[in-house]
Amino acid sequence: MSDHRRPKLRAGLVAAAAVAVGAIAYGVDLALTDDKVARGVTVAGVQVGGLEVDEADRRLRSVLDDRARTPLPVRAGTASTELVPARAGLAVDWDATLTGLGARQWNPLTRLSSFFGEREVEVVTRTDERALARALDGLGKQIDSDPVEGDVVFRGAEAVPILPKAGQRLIDDAAARQLRGSWAEGTPVDLPVESLTPAVSERSVQSALAQVARPAVAAAVRVSGKDGAVATIAPDQMGRVLDFEADHSGDLVPRFDTEAAIALLRPQLARTETTPRDARVRLVSGAPQVTPHADGETIDWRKTLEFLPELFSATGTRTAAAKYVTAPAKVTTQQAEALGIDEVIAEYTTGGFSYASGVNIRLVAEEVDGAVVGPGETFSLNGYTGPRGRSEGYVPSGIINNGHADEAVGGGISQFATTLYNAAYFAGLDDVEHTEHSYYISRYPAAREATVFEGAIDLKFRNPSRTGVLIETIGTGSDITVRLWGTKNVDVESITGDRHSYTQPRSLSLTGGTCSPSSGAQGFTTSDTRVVTDRGTGAEISRRTRTVTYDPAPIVTCR
Repeated sequence: MSDHRRPKLRAGLVAAAAVAVGAIAYGVDLALTDDKVARGVTVAGVQVGGLEVDEADRRLRSVLDDRARTPLPVRAGTASTELVPARAGLAVDWDATLTGLGARQWNPLTRLSSFFGEREVEVVTRTDERALARALDGLGKQIDSDPVEGDVVFRGAEAVPILPKAGQRLIDDAAARQLRGSWAEGTPVDLPVESLTPAVSERSVQSALAQVARPAVAAAVRVSGKDGAVATIAPDQMGRVLDFEADHSGDLVPRFDTEAAIALLRPQLARTETTPRDARVRLVSGAPQVTPHADGETIDWRKTLEFLPELFSATGTRTAAAKYVTAPAKVTTQQAEALGIDEVIAEYTTGGFSYASGVNIRLVAEEVDGAVVGPGETFSLNGYTGPRGRSEGYVPSGIINNGHADEAVGGGISQFATTLYNAAYFAGLDDVEHTEHSYYISRYPAAREATVFEGAIDLKFRNPSRTGVLIETIGTGSDITVRLWGTKNVDVESITGDRHSYTQPRSLSLTGGTCSPSSGAQGFTTSDTRVVTDRGTGAEISRRTRTVTYDPAPIVTCR
């Protein structure tokens, strides 16, 4: 063998020997680590490399189960809080995690590198999605915050800036992924948030403060009225009139509340205004007389305050002159005279009532006395008088309740309703709404009477003529009269029909202090026909028949 071939042979033998030694070492290493976790392996920061698989399982369960029950620090933007992973539906999927842990590494280079470093095996998380969603909802309530919008507010006579501040909102899907992948480490988890930017910038706040708000509270705003009267909006009242709102570009713009300014100023100048007085038709010495109208004078506040923004920002005089305008009466003297209220067109009287009923009848009559029903207008008794209770002076008296006598506050007013109805009937006014009593009362004309009950049963009639009607009432201790004044254009005749279809009363036995015994009465059916004719020509204008059925009045025995 030549000398130049000997070095190559020696190198080959050395390499072969190294491979053989490596193979033997690799085999020995495989044999020594059989049924063990590979060297350098960590799970969620827990070192388990080189341990028996069962021992690694026990160590991991001990550490990770404890972490699942321990509050985990959570950071999200500017907020910090905690959650317990187990309560949030996060747990270790042990089968999947241990499967990854027990995988043998056959690559010689990987086994060699395990002597000098670590290899992390990820924890596989099992998730209860509903529990995690509830936990994220709870985190959101702690983490989420609305942006604070920039604004300027008033505290007394001081203008105060509200500086804008960004808000934030938890991004649920990304936060869920972050928690699934990081909770087992047991170290604080940073969750993603969306930043919510205020619409109004700090620059806009400072501009509104310097250019509008502070000049507004620098001095009072005044409105001068007649006779030296002055109304004032003081600096500490400016916030009731002025505030700010953001426009589409996010700038703060002033908003002036004219109604609030009027509410502050009007009472201070009320004595300089005069209220208009309508013309009225009244009975003086038993005859209609027109009280003339009088126009008033009031402040046109809209016109007076049309330059309100300029007043609030003026550096010199902050005084505006009140602009007065005529306030015309709604009913003029000419209109009242044209109503043609000159003569009595109908009158009706009823009598026979108790003392308590008389109190109520005279009280309601006083309320209605002097009422005017204009051409084409409808009069409502309930609408005109309003409530008729104890606070208005009405007292308990007799009523009809479920077909028998009873007592209630305001009882007896139906007698006034019947009297008013008959006066309107004979005046030729249109019957809009009326209701008869449930059983017949002998002091009233059959089929030509009315009852009322507050909020349920009303008496309404309409004036069909081109002239007005004035209602006059006259009450005494024994009777009530309603007299209607106007222009008499029609004559009215009432034709009462025969009674028929009688029904027999039933017997009732009642208890209570308001029980009133009664011998009862038959029920029956009858009718009334109203014939209206033209007073000048005698021509018939209308003929209408109303049929009424009265219930039998029960025989009442009081126990």
